[in-house]
Amino acid sequence: MSEQKPPTFISQFDRVLTWISFIFGGVTLAFMTGYSTLNVLVMRKALNSPIIGAEDLLILSLVVIVALSIPLGGRTGSHIEIEVLETRMSAWFAKWSMIVAKIAGLIMLAIMTQQLIHAGQSAVRFGETTQQLLISYEPFYYLLAVSIGCYALILAMDIWQLVRGYKVVSLKVSGPLV
Repeated sequence: MSEQKPPTFISQFDRVLTWISFIFGGVTLAFMTGYSTLNVLVMRKALNSPIIGAEDLLILSLVVIVALSIPLGGRTGSHIEIEVLETRMSAWFAKWSMIVAKIAGLIMLAIMTQQLIHAGQSAVRFGETTQQLLISYEPFYYLLAVSIGCYALILAMDIWQLVRGYKVVSLKVSGPLV
């Protein structure tokens, strides 16, 4: 397999994915830090009056963090991948077993995306809300569906690269975001 720079559309996808993940992830983490500090140290400890529904907002913030991390983790190669037997396989068999595994993952992720959309559509009807503030889970199901759908797209791009004979180049996020 030849190693080269990823195609332009993958580089553009990486740039958008990185910016979205870092901006929204950073804002969400800053919110969680400030809000939990305010709730625990100021309201609960100092004033003995915790913010009602703080746990609901923090739990939903965690859902946002997970949703943002799924496609970014898939592109950076940080999801678990077991390669115990790869050194004992022929190059042809290793390539095609990876393609088959990614196709199976793509099918599973497509089903998950469809089920998350269905869950979002029925969340209001079944009263799926947070415990204290009664915030509907509907938009969070849709956010997770988009996230899983992006990961399915990443697997499709990986399959495309493998079929064309290229090595899948993972995203590196250690440098400046330009």
